[in-house]
Amino acid sequence: MLNISELSKESIKQILTTLKEESETNCKLPGGGMMHIEKELPYLVIYRKRKNDPYTKRMVISESSYLVIGDKDFEGYQQLLFAISDEMSVKFKSYMLLEMFSGKNGSDTFIIKGPSTKLPTTLEVLQDELNKINSVFSGLYLKAEIKDTKQRQASGDNPLLSIEETKQCGAVLLGLEIPPVYRGDNKEFYPVLFRNYRDFIIKALHIALYDFLRVQTSSSVPSYNALGRQVLKDKVFEIDRELSKIEKSYQFLWLVSPSNIHEIKKTFFESNYEEVLDYHYRLLPIDPDVLKRKLYNLKIEDVDDPAMSQIFREKREELDQQITMLNERGTRNFFYNSIRLHKGIGRDLAEEAEQVLNEIEEAEEKNKTPDKDLIDSLEFSSLARKEFDYFRNQDENFKGKVHIRKDVNIMMVSQGELYVPEDYKMRRKESEALIQHEVGTHVLTYHNGKRQPLEQLSIGLADYDPLQEGLAVMAEYMVDGLTPNRLRTLAGRVVAGKALMDGGDFREIFQVLVTKYNFSQERAFNITSRIMQGGGFLKDIIYLQGLVELRKYLQDGGEYEPLLAGKFGIKHTGVIKELTDREILKPGALRPSYLLTENVKEKLNLIREGLPLSKMVSK
Repeated sequence: MLNISELSKESIKQILTTLKEESETNCKLPGGGMMHIEKELPYLVIYRKRKNDPYTKRMVISESSYLVIGDKDFEGYQQLLFAISDEMSVKFKSYMLLEMFSGKNGSDTFIIKGPSTKLPTTLEVLQDELNKINSVFSGLYLKAEIKDTKQRQASGDNPLLSIEETKQCGAVLLGLEIPPVYRGDNKEFYPVLFRNYRDFIIKALHIALYDFLRVQTSSSVPSYNALGRQVLKDKVFEIDRELSKIEKSYQFLWLVSPSNIHEIKKTFFESNYEEVLDYHYRLLPIDPDVLKRKLYNLKIEDVDDPAMSQIFREKREELDQQITMLNERGTRNFFYNSIRLHKGIGRDLAEEAEQVLNEIEEAEEKNKTPDKDLIDSLEFSSLARKEFDYFRNQDENFKGKVHIRKDVNIMMVSQGELYVPEDYKMRRKESEALIQHEVGTHVLTYHNGKRQPLEQLSIGLADYDPLQEGLAVMAEYMVDGLTPNRLRTLAGRVVAGKALMDGGDFREIFQVLVTKYNFSQERAFNITSRIMQGGGFLKDIIYLQGLVELRKYLQDGGEYEPLLAGKFGIKHTGVIKELTDREILKPGALRPSYLLTENVKEKLNLIREGLPLSKMVSK
């Protein structure tokens, strides 16, 4: 970082040299000023240091190109602005200086000060975007107004540059006065309103700045998303690591599953489906109070990057809910928090589940599958390793492994590694679907997420599970491995969840699955016992929910492969695209092998054209 104590000709020349030679420029400047430019962009967002106004400054310093003018040597700052504009306008044909300042308390107008004849579309775009605020915030009645005036600064301030000087250095000067609605008459500060207000303003600014770049300059920035910072602050990575550490300190699904499930099943079947033993749970390896204290000691409110602030706040809320649920296992409160965590069951999802169960009959399974049609754990692991080798050929850094274990009773993926029970047997024709579900989705997205600079992309952003499982089930469909009974099970989990929300108990839900939906007793028990975990757990609805959401996303024109870049939800596709455009995130290194099959485009097109779920099953 450059530490400039005086803005002399020599120091300004030093700053310009750094701008040319370095990808990121950071300067401490006289009077508490600072400058941050991490890439050459044809604009600079400016703020003048003022007493009792830290909030406008916070809006400005989230930018990738900003200058905070200190409270001394103003003439030196004017010379610096002239020199930067003169240098950059040659390269980009034009250069914008955009000063932001706060209006008076009670102000209800964004005032855009600029040359409306020279920049008509840019100013109108900014005005239109700011005028959307009343549809975003209830209770705010603001408007945006363009003032074509030579006085672009706040009332009482000296101009940054005269109009004549801007002409000489190839710059265009704009001012934006912001109503301080986040500040009360008695200097109260409303932090939640400020955060959302700031994020709204930054997005409006970027859309308008992109219009300026596109129309008036030679800049090749691909979208307004790319105008955000490319270099994240150390605070962001610190919070990312701490959130990951907290999540890794407990295994949520393991701790809410019963340790006596075999006894529960045996007793239930031997009592002619009447007696249900109490669920027993494993001891907690963490103290929920201590963990919550760590969670809320994280200074997420200090993160000024809107995208990262959104990701971290969502994750903190999810972890908070999970920790609360661990403390409430076996109680009705666990169920209420499960509804909150998984957002309940909407009418559309319930109707999709009903349609699947009405249109697909349960396929009879022979009591004994011929040995030639079965494969054991060794053969399955050999098939899985071929997929791992395929990944390794795409990225030499892929380190995933397959483990055959005696102490594992279900197939699972943990931290990008596949664990197979030693006594596992399955039908040969189902193996490819299972490999693409576990390896082609869960292992792949873990590795792609691990390559990202944020640990959250390998562990999972908040609410990532529905998309993750939706992709996994879609992979089964892609390889013609989505069987009728498999899809019925996913639908059965939804109707079981709906019955639970309607007040059903274990026996009632089991009977509904058997008598109304014709599930076998074995399959009905598996569905019911899982939905009753913890006191009532809606997680199992996410498989069908994720498939339904993924289908709609594809029907709306969404791209498939970007969804494999890590573990995140459909709702995050916008922020993931923004962070990718900003070159913070990378496209996925691995592609699943099923995307190379001949009919993959045809299958995706059928989905985009509205293929019903019941038609996705293999024959």
